[in-house]
Amino acid sequence: MRRVGLMVGALALGGATAWSQSISPTVQEYLKVKPGKVILRHVRVIDGTGAPAKEDQDIYIADGKITAITAGGAMDYNDYPGTEIDLKGSTVFPGIVGMHDHLYWIAVPNADSDRHDAQPPLLVPQMTFSAPRMYLANGVTTLRTTGSVETYTDINLRNEIDAGHLPGPHLDVTGPYLEGQGSPFIQMHQLTGPEDAKSMVDFWAAQGVTSFKAYMYITRAELKAAIDEAHAKGIKITGHLCAVTYPEAAELGIDDLEHGFFVNTQLDPGKTPDVCPNTAGGPTLAAMDPDGPEAKKLIALLVSHHVAVTSTLPVFESEEGLPPLSQRVYDTMSPPSRDQYLYTRNAQAARALKDPAAAAKALHAFQNGQQLERRFVAAGGLLLAGPDPTGDGHVLPGFGDQREIELLVQSGFSPLEAIKIATYNGAEYEGKLSTIGTIAVGKNADLVVVKGDPSKRIQDIENVEIVFKDGLGFDSAKLLESVKGRYGQY
Repeated sequence: MRRVGLMVGALALGGATAWSQSISPTVQEYLKVKPGKVILRHVRVIDGTGAPAKEDQDIYIADGKITAITAGGAMDYNDYPGTEIDLKGSTVFPGIVGMHDHLYWIAVPNADSDRHDAQPPLLVPQMTFSAPRMYLANGVTTLRTTGSVETYTDINLRNEIDAGHLPGPHLDVTGPYLEGQGSPFIQMHQLTGPEDAKSMVDFWAAQGVTSFKAYMYITRAELKAAIDEAHAKGIKITGHLCAVTYPEAAELGIDDLEHGFFVNTQLDPGKTPDVCPNTAGGPTLAAMDPDGPEAKKLIALLVSHHVAVTSTLPVFESEEGLPPLSQRVYDTMSPPSRDQYLYTRNAQAARALKDPAAAAKALHAFQNGQQLERRFVAAGGLLLAGPDPTGDGHVLPGFGDQREIELLVQSGFSPLEAIKIATYNGAEYEGKLSTIGTIAVGKNADLVVVKGDPSKRIQDIENVEIVFKDGLGFDSAKLLESVKGRYGQY
């Protein structure tokens, strides 16, 4: 019998099973638990279904699967041989399924303390090295890229991770943004019409992408062509929309809408068909009473058309006020990205002090968005979770996914409901609920081990110690140390 404390380093990797023989030295370097059979002893289990946490459980992992769950101490080692880890005082919940997670960040060229707006062109540099490690270290075991810029990079990265050559989550690679004319992003193709949209979906589906995302300037005709072509290939399509309103997109057959209810433009003054107003949904959000007739009508339409909604509260949090300045997030940023974020943060603070009425109005809109998401769930809608690690720079891969769950609790969901939204619901949307999303016998051993009890104190989801992906136990602290000061660089 071998017992392992959580504070020990990575164990020797000798004697690996056939299932784990393809693991590269690069991946092995970040393992805390050797491949093979593992017993998690005396752990609190949050299973991801929304059910109450179960105290003092044993979980048996073999060949990447959960093969048994019993009361704590009930597993006899002769029947369940393997590495034993005593997890008394810790909690395990399903791996997070991030549904708005990027592999790039937004750069602000020539930002300094006197100039807070980006000089053109706006750029989104790829973080192929740091982002996958940050997601995995913080408990994200599956994610949708939800719009890609270097799509071949993302496809190849997915394949390298799945082959065991690189550490990172399983990736649902979204194709290049389906964007219309007028986009501010110089790295995006701008569609020329419905046939172009159809051809783009057809081409990238053949390259191996597994989802698509429509963007702000796409027209109704282009969006309809993209939806029909994606659905013909069995692929789902989501959208961060502006020129097309939420009701229009639902009627066209879209599968998912990004950013909660923050970017719906249907009530924006002067909104004209197929044109993205410069108000970008702000007036609609402010005007839409969560208990009013417009909200009820919209939510009923989305639910009846089976349109999911992805909550991305962290990227809007700075509209509520200055978000917490997390030391662990700050330490991960490269020096230039830290400076860029602090310049922006200081500018936000100055604006709030200068115009408290505008700050109060922004807070009201943010709270409206939170409550609209709650009403959507109460009506039977499928709410997904993701942080959108872009914005003003404070939202980072993995850390942002945890913050999204915390903000769902701030919105009024219980901790157990918020964890379900970030695990079960994502797996359901992805069509993977038979293998991931909950803790159950027969499912993949995609598990997050944290110190504490997130069912009572949601902030404990930040106390990640081990992340199991397909039964491999990764060392969270070691993964984060490998990218310290690197996010924003590569």
